[in-house]
Amino acid sequence: MPEMTLYFALHILLIACAFGGLALAAFIHFRKRLHTPIVCPVGHSCDPVVRSDYSRFMDIPVEILGVIYYTVTAIAYAALLAMPELQTGMLGAALLGLSAAALLFSLYLTAVQGFILREWCTWCLISAALCAVIFFVGLRLADIGALGFIALFTETGR
Repeated sequence: MPEMTLYFALHILLIACAFGGLALAAFIHFRKRLHTPIVCPVGHSCDPVVRSDYSRFMDIPVEILGVIYYTVTAIAYAALLAMPELQTGMLGAALLGLSAAALLFSLYLTAVQGFILREWCTWCLISAALCAVIFFVGLRLADIGALGFIALFTETGR
Protein backbone atom coordinates (compact mmCIF):
# COMPACT_ATOMS: atom_id res chain seq x y z
CA MET A 1 0.00 0.00 0.00
CA PRO A 2 1.50 3.39 -0.96
CA GLU A 3 2.51 5.75 1.81
CA MET A 4 -0.02 8.52 2.42
CA THR A 5 1.70 11.85 1.95
CA LEU A 6 0.71 15.13 3.53
CA TYR A 7 -0.17 16.45 0.07
CA PHE A 8 -2.55 13.55 -0.50
CA ALA A 9 -4.08 13.77 3.00
CA LEU A 10 -4.73 17.52 2.72
CA HIS A 11 -6.40 17.09 -0.66
CA ILE A 12 -8.61 14.33 0.71
CA LEU A 13 -9.52 16.61 3.63
CA LEU A 14 -10.40 19.44 1.22
CA ILE A 15 -12.50 17.17 -0.98
CA ALA A 16 -14.29 15.74 2.09
CA CYS A 17 -15.02 19.25 3.40
CA ALA A 18 -16.34 20.26 -0.02
CA PHE A 19 -18.62 17.22 -0.19
CA GLY A 20 -19.81 17.91 3.36
CA GLY A 21 -20.61 21.51 2.44
CA LEU A 22 -22.33 20.39 -0.74
CA ALA A 23 -24.52 17.94 1.20
CA LEU A 24 -25.33 20.63 3.76
CA ALA A 25 -26.24 23.27 1.18
CA ALA A 26 -28.36 20.76 -0.77
CA PHE A 27 -30.11 19.69 2.46
CA ILE A 28 -31.05 23.29 3.27
CA HIS A 29 -32.16 23.95 -0.29
CA PHE A 30 -34.44 20.92 -0.49
CA ARG A 31 -35.94 21.55 2.95
CA LYS A 32 -36.74 25.11 1.89
CA ARG A 33 -38.27 23.93 -1.41
CA LEU A 34 -40.43 21.39 0.43
CA HIS A 35 -41.47 24.07 2.95
CA THR A 36 -40.49 21.82 5.84
CA PRO A 37 -38.87 23.13 9.03
CA ILE A 38 -35.10 23.01 9.27
CA VAL A 39 -34.17 21.85 12.73
CA CYS A 40 -30.65 22.51 13.93
CA PRO A 41 -28.63 19.72 15.57
CA VAL A 42 -28.90 21.50 18.94
CA GLY A 43 -32.69 21.26 18.79
CA HIS A 44 -33.99 24.66 17.77
CA SER A 45 -35.17 25.99 14.43
CA CYS A 46 -32.86 27.35 11.74
CA ASP A 47 -35.85 28.76 9.86
CA PRO A 48 -35.54 32.35 11.12
CA VAL A 49 -32.06 32.45 9.57
CA VAL A 50 -32.40 30.36 6.39
CA ARG A 51 -35.71 31.96 5.44
CA SER A 52 -34.73 35.55 6.31
CA ASP A 53 -34.25 38.43 3.88
CA TYR A 54 -30.50 37.71 4.11
CA SER A 55 -30.88 34.19 2.68
CA ARG A 56 -30.60 35.56 -0.87
CA PHE A 57 -27.71 37.36 -2.54
CA MET A 58 -28.46 39.20 -5.77
CA ASP A 59 -31.77 37.28 -5.79
CA ILE A 60 -29.94 33.92 -5.68
CA PRO A 61 -30.56 31.68 -2.65
CA VAL A 62 -27.39 31.54 -0.58
CA GLU A 63 -27.55 27.75 -0.42
CA ILE A 64 -27.41 27.59 -4.24
CA LEU A 65 -24.23 29.68 -4.12
CA GLY A 66 -22.98 27.15 -1.58
CA VAL A 67 -23.82 24.22 -3.87
CA ILE A 68 -21.90 25.89 -6.71
CA TYR A 69 -18.91 26.80 -4.51
CA TYR A 70 -18.60 23.39 -2.88
CA THR A 71 -19.02 21.55 -6.21
CA VAL A 72 -16.32 23.65 -7.92
CA THR A 73 -14.06 23.17 -4.91
CA ALA A 74 -14.47 19.38 -4.83
CA ILE A 75 -13.85 19.03 -8.57
CA ALA A 76 -10.88 21.41 -8.59
CA TYR A 77 -9.09 19.81 -5.63
CA ALA A 78 -9.71 16.36 -7.11
CA ALA A 79 -8.11 17.63 -10.34
CA LEU A 80 -5.16 19.00 -8.36
CA LEU A 81 -4.79 15.66 -6.62
CA ALA A 82 -4.70 13.88 -9.98
CA MET A 83 -2.45 16.51 -11.62
CA PRO A 84 -0.28 18.20 -8.95
CA GLU A 85 1.52 20.33 -11.55
CA LEU A 86 -1.65 22.46 -11.80
CA GLN A 87 -1.16 23.64 -8.18
CA THR A 88 1.47 26.18 -9.20
CA GLY A 89 -0.60 27.61 -12.04
CA MET A 90 -3.61 29.86 -12.13
CA LEU A 91 -5.90 27.12 -10.83
CA GLY A 92 -4.22 27.17 -7.43
CA ALA A 93 -4.42 30.97 -7.19
CA ALA A 94 -8.01 30.99 -8.43
CA LEU A 95 -9.00 28.39 -5.83
CA LEU A 96 -7.40 30.43 -3.08
CA GLY A 97 -9.24 33.54 -4.27
CA LEU A 98 -12.53 31.66 -4.47
CA SER A 99 -12.12 30.13 -1.02
CA ALA A 100 -11.13 33.53 0.43
CA ALA A 101 -14.30 35.06 -1.04
CA ALA A 102 -16.39 32.19 0.36
CA LEU A 103 -14.80 32.60 3.79
CA LEU A 104 -15.40 36.36 3.82
CA PHE A 105 -19.02 35.87 2.70
CA SER A 106 -19.50 33.25 5.44
CA LEU A 107 -18.08 35.66 8.02
CA TYR A 108 -20.49 38.34 6.79
CA LEU A 109 -23.44 35.92 7.07
CA THR A 110 -22.31 34.85 10.53
CA ALA A 111 -22.20 38.52 11.59
CA VAL A 112 -25.73 38.96 10.17
CA GLN A 113 -26.89 36.05 12.32
CA GLY A 114 -25.36 37.46 15.48
CA PHE A 115 -25.87 41.19 15.12
CA ILE A 116 -28.90 41.70 12.87
CA LEU A 117 -31.09 38.60 13.13
CA ARG A 118 -29.95 37.70 16.65
CA GLU A 119 -30.67 34.09 15.72
CA TRP A 120 -28.24 31.26 15.11
CA CYS A 121 -28.31 28.43 12.60
CA THR A 122 -25.97 25.61 13.53
CA TRP A 123 -25.98 24.30 9.94
CA CYS A 124 -24.87 27.74 8.72
CA LEU A 125 -22.10 27.86 11.32
CA ILE A 126 -20.92 24.42 10.23
CA SER A 127 -20.82 25.67 6.63
CA ALA A 128 -18.79 28.71 7.73
CA ALA A 129 -16.37 26.39 9.55
CA LEU A 130 -16.01 24.26 6.41
CA CYS A 131 -15.21 27.40 4.41
CA ALA A 132 -12.53 28.31 6.95
CA VAL A 133 -10.98 24.83 6.82
CA ILE A 134 -10.99 24.88 3.01
CA PHE A 135 -9.32 28.29 2.89
CA PHE A 136 -6.62 27.62 5.49
CA VAL A 137 -5.80 24.11 4.24
CA GLY A 138 -5.70 25.48 0.68
CA LEU A 139 -3.37 28.22 1.88
CA ARG A 140 -1.14 25.57 3.45
CA LEU A 141 -1.11 23.56 0.23
CA ALA A 142 -0.17 26.62 -1.80
CA ASP A 143 2.77 27.04 0.57
CA ILE A 144 2.78 30.81 0.20
CA GLY A 145 1.51 31.93 3.60
CA ALA A 146 -1.02 34.67 4.32
CA LEU A 147 1.26 37.51 3.22
CA GLY A 148 2.11 35.72 0.00
CA PHE A 149 -1.62 35.22 -0.63
CA ILE A 150 -2.31 38.92 -0.16
CA ALA A 151 0.62 39.77 -2.44
CA LEU A 152 -0.83 37.51 -5.16
CA PHE A 153 -3.88 39.74 -5.42
CA THR A 154 -2.31 43.13 -4.74
CA GLU A 155 0.75 42.87 -6.96
CA THR A 156 0.73 45.43 -9.78
CA GLY A 157 2.56 45.51 -13.05
CA ARG A 158 1.60 42.02 -14.25
